[in-house]
Amino acid sequence: MTFDRGLVDWVVEAMAPLGEVTHRRMMGGAALYLDGVIFALVTGDGAPWFKADAASDAAWDAAGCERFRYARAGRSASINYRRAPEDVHDDPDAMRQWAMLGLAAGRRAAG
Repeated sequence: MTFDRGLVDWVVEAMAPLGEVTHRRMMGGAALYLDGVIFALVTGDGAPWFKADAASDAAWDAAGCERFRYARAGRSASINYRRAPEDVHDDPDAMRQWAMLGLAAGRRAAG
């Protein structure tokens, strides 16, 4: 699975008013960073997955955003990332709103 370069470019464009977005390839996808803080993953499924934590879970749950799940040793596992709502694909304000939740979780994890 490879990541969607067009999606990465869209996130970079939408987030430009907030700072510099960079990415690093990882496991067939890409990790996205804003000014050095991880805030999202992009995988081959066509959606950004924003970093989440206990402080932001209620907002993600209220929007119906599923947790990132993967198979590990024949079992399902999850990590603290949430699938972005559909409106982030065509609304830069929505992209920034949801990405900022991911950025806040990234900052809390780093601190």
